[in-house]
Amino acid sequence: MNIEKKIHQLREELRQHNYNYYVLDAATITDYEFDMMLKELQALEAQYPEFYDSSSPTLRVGGEVTKNFNTVVHEQRMYSLDNSYSKEDLLDWENRIKKLVDGEVSYTCELKYDGASISLTYENGELLRAVTRGDGIQGDDVTTNVKTIKSVPLRLQGDFPPKFDIRGEIVLPYAGFIKMNKERIASGEEPYANPRNTASGSLKLQDSRETAKRPLDCLLYNLAGDRLGISSQYQSLEKARSWGFKVPNESRLVSSVEEVLEFINLWDEKRRELPYETDGVVIKVNDMQQQEELGFTAKAPRWAMAYKFKAEQVSTQLNEITYQVGRTGAITPVANLEAVQLAGTTVKRASLHNADQIAKLDIREGDTVFVEKGGEIIPKIIGVDFQKRDQSSVPTKYITQCPECHTDLIRKEGEAQHYCPNDQGCPPQIIGRIQHYISRKAMDIEGLGGETVALLVKEGLIKNYADLYDLKKEQIIPLERMADKSADNLIEGVMKSKEIPFERVLFGLGIRYVGETVAKKLAKHFKSIDALMETTTEELVNVDEIGGRIAESVIDFFNVDANKMLVTKLREHDVQLAISAEKLAGQTDKLLGQVFVVSGVFEKVSRNELKKMIEDNGGKVSSSISSKTSYVIAGANMGPSKLEKATKLNISIISEDDFLNLLT
Repeated sequence: MNIEKKIHQLREELRQHNYNYYVLDAATITDYEFDMMLKELQALEAQYPEFYDSSSPTLRVGGEVTKNFNTVVHEQRMYSLDNSYSKEDLLDWENRIKKLVDGEVSYTCELKYDGASISLTYENGELLRAVTRGDGIQGDDVTTNVKTIKSVPLRLQGDFPPKFDIRGEIVLPYAGFIKMNKERIASGEEPYANPRNTASGSLKLQDSRETAKRPLDCLLYNLAGDRLGISSQYQSLEKARSWGFKVPNESRLVSSVEEVLEFINLWDEKRRELPYETDGVVIKVNDMQQQEELGFTAKAPRWAMAYKFKAEQVSTQLNEITYQVGRTGAITPVANLEAVQLAGTTVKRASLHNADQIAKLDIREGDTVFVEKGGEIIPKIIGVDFQKRDQSSVPTKYITQCPECHTDLIRKEGEAQHYCPNDQGCPPQIIGRIQHYISRKAMDIEGLGGETVALLVKEGLIKNYADLYDLKKEQIIPLERMADKSADNLIEGVMKSKEIPFERVLFGLGIRYVGETVAKKLAKHFKSIDALMETTTEELVNVDEIGGRIAESVIDFFNVDANKMLVTKLREHDVQLAISAEKLAGQTDKLLGQVFVVSGVFEKVSRNELKKMIEDNGGKVSSSISSKTSYVIAGANMGPSKLEKATKLNISIISEDDFLNLLT
């Protein structure tokens, strides 16, 4: 298999796993397996930059939120963390850090608590709001429920900043979890599966009085905001404690990876003595200025790394292999298992990935298989106990027809997965495309979930996402579990989606390889759907970070008559198919083609504001200096190595004021 095909294969598999985990809430591989695939892709992309794709899973962040609460955009984005599993991973991370920052690097080690991520906003010392992590960009407002948690301070004490966010985990201690389950069993109810899911579900209870009955706790560990007056992560923990937050004491300031590993080894054993679930250690660069210098990738901070404790394994019987069809037509085989307890949850299903994986492990129905939960979250079959295999068993024969529409499957050369080509007539593909359109990162339609979409398609009320705008209340009310208020909410949510900006509509169309980032770049360049529909492959590949594969996919999408009709129908319903005049007014091409590196501490605007100003005016922000850098914007305490490199490459070094003058 050539390199380009291998990269494409990995991206497709990772996209599907992202969708399974974040959208369907039906993860089919372990954290470890996902991370290994992701690292393989990252290595190939670094080695072969000519195959860059800005919609690659290595740049995204993915993930969906239940629409029962008001959606709130995080003022400071909540990033994911990159994962590591060995000393070598940590050393590689440290080497990358030391190439980007000057001076000695120390680290704060903290336990990674397994709960429901939360962001608390405080203004003038009082709790303003509590928002779930969601997709990292926006989450659900659960303030009323969080206020019932006694360890969350409603008013702060001491020398706190005027406004800031503090992040942490809502957890359910083992003792409280056991007590709740005893009470449920005594009353004839099913016990809860594990503390983490119970804590997460508690935040979404409609009645805050019910939340108050649950012994939830809130452990906090990270401050976010501008000009907080804090110079290190370790200091921020101490400050937060002094303001009244419950900050875990199990943290340590260290100066080397060897000391990091000592901390990891200590808590890999001692974690069982803690009152909460933990699944690893988080290591952060301690110095805040170094954190600013390191910045973020599209997915995670460069200055932090999660080390995951070793996964738990069990064996059970594989009863049956079934097959799922995704919205792109990709077929995913699923192992249906004899129920088994694993890391606090009951596991009944696991992904088999594709035909090659089944053949490689020689997995058969009736086998006793070994199941693992990487990071103690997602199940994966890692092997077969051949000593227990029935002698009469036969090798698994992969299906040749779609399990839903019975169309003959195809498998393109060099690709791992089989596909159903009946994209216009296969029900899961039709439903999947509509579910993608209504998802949070696309049209974010309140009052409409995945199950309702499936029901609307089944009842023949819609055949595509444009049909949503023709729905009438009287059509919806007779549906199962649909009351008068629910129908009103659905119609209102659909109508409100007409206000969603063009770049998110473009993402929602479901063009293959056009993820959030690519959709934004295409929207910014072409300004309208009409210009995009009339473009050529040549013009597309000239757009920043748009490669041949994406260009070909865009052209192919708009060459299909059914897709053109969808666009026409969306236009008739006044969906935003162009960038608004208001947004255009705030964007220019003054910095088009110029690359900036931002380094140091600034007075008039924050680092994030500087980066936004660069991008809004057509420029590009880079984290490292190279021959392609146009300017280095230097603030106070700029690192000497950056200064030396910029001088050596004869790159213009400008001040904050110089940059602001470029825009006038």
